[in-house]
Amino acid sequence: MNIQKLIVRSLLKLPDGMLLAMSGGKPLQIDGRTLDVKTQFLAAQGAKAPSLTTLPPEEGRAATRAGLALLDGPRDPHIDVRDMTVTGAEGPLAARLYTPKNAAGPLPGIVYFHFGGCVIGDLDTCDTFCTMLSEIADCVVLSVAYRLAPEHKFPAAIDDALAAFRFACENSAALGMNHRIAVGGDSAGGYLSAVVAQETLRRDEETPSAQLLIYPVTDMEWKGGSYESCADVYPLTADVMDWFIDTYLNNDTEKKDLRASPLKATDLEDIAPAIVITSGFDVLRDQGQAYAEKLKEAGIKVTERCYDRLAHGFTAMTGAIPAAKRACEEIARDLHSALRG
Repeated sequence: MNIQKLIVRSLLKLPDGMLLAMSGGKPLQIDGRTLDVKTQFLAAQGAKAPSLTTLPPEEGRAATRAGLALLDGPRDPHIDVRDMTVTGAEGPLAARLYTPKNAAGPLPGIVYFHFGGCVIGDLDTCDTFCTMLSEIADCVVLSVAYRLAPEHKFPAAIDDALAAFRFACENSAALGMNHRIAVGGDSAGGYLSAVVAQETLRRDEETPSAQLLIYPVTDMEWKGGSYESCADVYPLTADVMDWFIDTYLNNDTEKKDLRASPLKATDLEDIAPAIVITSGFDVLRDQGQAYAEKLKEAGIKVTERCYDRLAHGFTAMTGAIPAAKRACEEIARDLHSALRG
C-alpha cells in the first residue's frame, strides 16, 4: 500500500464527527436523504482537485485512474483473472475474463462495461467489482474496454458493446459460459448495456438473458429533478456530465437517437429482465428510476434499488467506503438470482 493510499484509509477510520468537521461541519442533505459521512469526506476532498472539464482526456483518464486506486478494494482471491482481446466493431478490444476458481463447468456469464462517460475509464476502473460479481453471483464476467471519445465519438462505444456481446455469445464455450449471458455496467456502462438490450431485440439477434444497469445514463436530454438538486455533488456534477455528453456526441441532434437516450424507446415489451441500481446523491438518479418505471410499465421484471446514502461511482469505492462494499455485495446477489431466474 503506497503512502497516499495509507493516509486516505487512515483518515477514513476517524470518528464520523471528525470527518464531518473536515468536510463542511454538518451532514449533507438533499431531497430528504443524508449522505454517508465517509462519502461526504471523500467528496469534500475530491472537489478540491481540478475538474475533468478542465483537463485533456488523457490527463483526465490518468487522474481518475490514480484517484480510484486510492479507494478500491483488493481483488477477490477466489477468482481467476485473465487478460485477453475480443472482437470489436473495428478491431480488437482489450478485455478481462473473471472465472471462479472452483468452476466445475460452464457458468452463466455477463459482459460488463465500465463507467466513465464514454470518455474515461478502463478495465481497472471496475476490476475489483468484477471479481465480486464473479464470486458472489457465481458467474463468468467478461469486462470489455470499448473505444472512448473524443478519439472515437458516438456511436463507436455502442458498436463495440454490441460486437463484444456477439463475441461472448459466439464463443461462450471457450469463455466458460453457458447459454445464459447477461449484459451490465455502471454509469456509461449501464447506458451501453441498456442500448445493447434494446438493439439486439430490434435487430432480431440473440438478446441478453438479463441486464444489470447501475446508475445508468438513459436520457441525454434530461434536465431537472436530481440533475439540479445533486448538480454539485462530487464526483459526477452536472457540469461534468454535460462535458461527457458534449465530448461523446457529435452534435445535439444525436441526443434524440435511441442509441443515445434509451429512455425514449417505446418498444420494450420483450426486453430482458433488469436490475436497475441508483444512488441517492447522483445527477442520474431520476433518469435511472424513470427507466426502471418504463420497463415495469412494459411488463418487464425489474429489481430496483436506490442506495440513498451513496453517491455516483460507489462501485469503485469498496476499499474505502463500507456502505459501498455492502451495496456491491447486494447487487452481486441480485445478479446471481437474475442469472438463474
